[in-house]
Amino acid sequence: MKYASEEQEGPAVEQTDGPAASAPDKTERRGSATHAAAPHDEQQGTRNRVARSILDHGPSTAAELALRLELTQAAVRRHLDALAAEGVVEPREKRVYGTRGRGRPARAFALTDCGRDAFDQAYDQLASEALRWIAQSAGGGEKGEAAVAAFARARLAAQAEGYREAVEAAEPEARTEALAKALTADGYAATARSAPNPQLGEQLCQHHCPVAHVAEQYPQLCEAETEVFSRLLGTHVQRLATIAHGDGVCTTFVPKAGAGKAAHSTARTSKTTTASASTAGRNPA
Repeated sequence: MKYASEEQEGPAVEQTDGPAASAPDKTERRGSATHAAAPHDEQQGTRNRVARSILDHGPSTAAELALRLELTQAAVRRHLDALAAEGVVEPREKRVYGTRGRGRPARAFALTDCGRDAFDQAYDQLASEALRWIAQSAGGGEKGEAAVAAFARARLAAQAEGYREAVEAAEPEARTEALAKALTADGYAATARSAPNPQLGEQLCQHHCPVAHVAEQYPQLCEAETEVFSRLLGTHVQRLATIAHGDGVCTTFVPKAGAGKAAHSTARTSKTTTASASTAGRNPA
């Protein structure tokens, strides 16, 4: 992955709390002389690591990135500022579940469409044209939409066969994690984590979607994927957010066995909250 060329960085001027601000990180030194001597590819490599970490883990704060990458927060913020100037990342208010503490909300940085394009290997234009041809050949309108949906289901059903063995081999309580690992192997950078109320279920999060741009035009791709997850996990699941809608992560709620109506009620509430927080200016797929 390669982003736009970067300018030579100057001395650190941003202040951070705690001792980490004064400790040099593994790849950078303080002071203009050492910054000037730092190789360009080393600086670019660190910047790419920051972007990759956001791809793999979803929207992240400077503190979270510094911890994962073993860098100072000042160094991370310099790279985030540069990536934001290039249009690769954008700041968002970090979503807080439960009661919010005092003080200014932390900013989380998410990849923009441009940033995701740097990782994508999918041929978006070709895929869009192929789906458009399928829809038109079926007669357009509702028949065309149904034809695209049939294609999406067939494609995802074939893809799911590669996940089925891993999911069925796992214990029931570990199947969401097993599916996340299988999706990650296919380039979706997926994770499984507890829902805000762990007693009700968990969330399957996909931090990357190779077909996000196509799914903006053809939501049947997302719908077919949700159906496949439901069959693989043996329970009704609910999609709360998608990258195609402008959210930072594709999030699917997976209820625990026996959670019943309370789990689905919580999922509907979370979906409403997520929809209202979606990025402005983007049309739902």
